[in-house]
Amino acid sequence: MEKLIGDNGQPHFGQFDPAPADINYRDCDLRSPMDRRRGRLARHFAFNQFQFVALSSPELIVGLAIVDLKWLSNAFVYAYSPLSGAFEEFSFLQPLARRTGIETRPNDGEAVFHKGSNRLHISAERGLRRVSVSLASGLRIEADIDEGDAYAPMALCTRAGYQGWVYTQKITARPVKGTVHWQGTDHDLAAQRSLGSVDWTAGYMRRETFWNWGSLSAYLPDGRRLGFNLVAGVNDTGYTENALWLDDQLIKLSTVVFEFDRDHRESRWRMRSQDGVLDLSFEPAGRRSERRDAGFIASNFSQFFGRYIGTVRLPGETLHVDGLWGLAEDHYARW
Repeated sequence: MEKLIGDNGQPHFGQFDPAPADINYRDCDLRSPMDRRRGRLARHFAFNQFQFVALSSPELIVGLAIVDLKWLSNAFVYAYSPLSGAFEEFSFLQPLARRTGIETRPNDGEAVFHKGSNRLHISAERGLRRVSVSLASGLRIEADIDEGDAYAPMALCTRAGYQGWVYTQKITARPVKGTVHWQGTDHDLAAQRSLGSVDWTAGYMRRETFWNWGSLSAYLPDGRRLGFNLVAGVNDTGYTENALWLDDQLIKLSTVVFEFDRDHRESRWRMRSQDGVLDLSFEPAGRRSERRDAGFIASNFSQFFGRYIGTVRLPGETLHVDGLWGLAEDHYARW
């Protein structure tokens, strides 16, 4: 499919293979809940986009994102060492999304954010997703995530509220090469057997929403790559984005239940898929969090890095997850 929005101004819904080439939101016939057509400016400012990338190994976990909310843009980068417990994070805001841009082509477009001498750049081209970060602090990232012939993302579009929709494209456990320079040390990502995950999301999202999320990109003891993407709260109207990857094979999952104590989110979580495939515990080791309430825009965000323990039951075999490093998130947003 070349374009997500059809000639009738409506998005195609469902899971896609291959993924749409262009998320052509400007062609959307967006309406109010009372069926009034919304104008060009309303369509522009209501459209949200973000791209999140994680690089994970037992020696280093890096997360970074570019978020374009039109009225405001945000970028963040963090690095965490599971070996030492060292953690550092950086977050930047730009009013009216100045010097920020995310193109509408998930597989051959780019995302950029500049503020002062802090720069983030993510681009997709010729089977690679390239990440380049340069911060005033001295943190540098140059990484290539493999999106070659075996690339099989979970790509889908679902309804969001009465008149909205969201397109999301996600993948985990992809081989990575490159370097992270952090706190005076150069980390060779290929030598550390790092794996990458990517979340490319855009759409007319619910004005007020939340989600719980779990993600893993790790090697099993037998050398196979295991990854999963789990979510509850968004992108679950008629379809879900829940999936796991075993090496290059995409395996669809049903709905997932997240259980945790909101007052003690650093304690153990549990995640179970309704089809019985996944039964996992997550033990947080640290987190990146922020609370912002700017009136019409607000966020209560906690992203944890920690260890997964449990089982993955597949036809013919059961995989045992024993202390593999991954991510989990609890997020409320008003935008």
